Amino acid sequence: MANRGPSYGLSREVQEKIEQKYDPELETRLVEWILVQCGDDLERPEPGKQNFQKWLTSGTILCRLINSLYPRGEEPIKKITESKMVFKQMEKISQFLQAAEEYGVTRGDIFQTVDLWEGKDMAAVQRTLMALGSEALTKDDGHYRGDKDWFHRKAKVHKREFSEDQLRQGRSLIGLQMGSNRGASQSGMVGYGTPRQIMRHDSPRHNGHQNNP
Repeated sequence: MANRGPSYGLSREVQEKIEQKYDPELETRLVEWILVQCGDDLERPEPGKQNFQKWLTSGTILCRLINSLYPRGEEPIKKITESKMVFKQMEKISQFLQAAEEYGVTRGDIFQTVDLWEGKDMAAVQRTLMALGSEALTKDDGHYRGDKDWFHRKAKVHKREFSEDQLRQGRSLIGLQMGSNRGASQSGMVGYGTPRQIMRHDSPRHNGHQNNP
């Protein structure tokens, strides 16, 4: 794990705001879900953000998590290598992130590899795992394991498809609702920008009379 020196000035202030978003209670829920979802052979980490980070940093648990959401033989990560080499572990984290996006997690909810590896934003890691849990619960395909109250079920979008005949009828209806300008004229209308002529009430022209020169 990379060692980072102390933060100073603005960077320290930004880091402190990021760390305030980390939720210890959410950490407990996510640990419980991962243990249930991946199986009993995982060792439970000690509570705390740094312990949670260390638990996930190798990328192995994350890869197992995303694979557990697929049928046997259809896992997105075919081979999960055990390695202490930095680039191998970061590669597994990247594989998890790509698989999570393909599973349905929106890109805006995907953390960056350094957020986990360097502990820059563990709240973003929590957000990704929460989005993944919600996606798994919403799919309801039998692969989600755990308490259904741990995540919220996403609202399903019902896509309606119309035939060409229905679309044609809809366009005709809109045309009728908008009315028709047939028979209309511009009589009595003043062109845009033309000054209006103001006449006195007792003007002969106002009364329909016109003085002869």
